Amino acid sequence: MNFQSSDSTETIESNRRVDNNLRAVESDESHIASAMKELRNTGWYWGTLTAAEAKEILQDAAEGTFLVRDSSQRDYLFTISAMTSAGPTNLRIEYKDGKFKLDSVVLVRPKLKQFDSVVHLVEHYVMLSKSSDNTTADPQFSAAAAAAAPNGTVQLLLTKPVYTATPALQHLCRIAINKTTRQVQDLPLPNRLRDYLTDYAYNV
Repeated sequence: MNFQSSDSTETIESNRRVDNNLRAVESDESHIASAMKELRNTGWYWGTLTAAEAKEILQDAAEGTFLVRDSSQRDYLFTISAMTSAGPTNLRIEYKDGKFKLDSVVLVRPKLKQFDSVVHLVEHYVMLSKSSDNTTADPQFSAAAAAAAPNGTVQLLLTKPVYTATPALQHLCRIAINKTTRQVQDLPLPNRLRDYLTDYAYNV
């Protein structure tokens, strides 16, 4: 009959926790790497742009104009900088357990939608902003946006991205096709072209 000492049991449990932590870290690295790849494809991800530089870019833009940049705060990876009726503002994106969501006040935070990627998050709120009544469609977004707005009451819309450079015609066509259909695999196109379309399956 074999007996296992409490020390060896603790060692096994400790090793199991280390393995789980390593797997979680690897999963996070994979999610973030995938998110970065998609963001770089957008043309409206500005990387290490500062808040002051984002404000300058947005200063004369129309309400709803936005860009995504790296967050200057260590606890966050990305920030959406957007133009409101009261001027430019910033909304941080929170990452936790493989999901991205908008940062917000504690009471609203658990109710906010979560997304597998930053681009999916932005696409959702762009579509919401373009709908006839986005506050009714997602009151949590309205509350999160109000918390980030300059005076706490300004509505924040995301309607038009600011590109770092003029997008390639192929990319603009890809977005136009994605706006028309989500069944790209069924289109009578060469495999190479279908692969290009599915590599960025968003309409923003």
